[in-house]
Amino acid sequence: MEIKKILLPHQHNSRDNRIAEEMPGIETITAVADAMNQLGNPSRLRIFWLLCHCEECVINIAAATEMSSPAVSHHLKLLKDAGLITATRHGKEMYYRAADTDMVLKLHHTIEEIARISCPS
Repeated sequence: MEIKKILLPHQHNSRDNRIAEEMPGIETITAVADAMNQLGNPSRLRIFWLLCHCEECVINIAAATEMSSPAVSHHLKLLKDAGLITATRHGKEMYYRAADTDMVLKLHHTIEEIARISCPS
């Protein structure tokens, strides 16, 4: 990552320029904002949490979340587009699980910490 030099117009303290120079890039911020936006929906948050613990098909996700299959499919598409989950085909069935990324792992742990819940055994 290249750090670009930024000279702020007002110098309130010596840290201002350094903080501005180390600010994450727009691509990073956009990816995080998109992930957080998707998890701001309670249905997607429940589906995401479930898929952090298992790989499941649409029918089972719908049953576990008490939602219709079309509604679950819609939420899965948004979560997948945000890079939060992945899909694998097994025969005629698609199975979904949380993506194996550092951001997903941290989001998973943050959700459990905030909600004061732990991973099922």
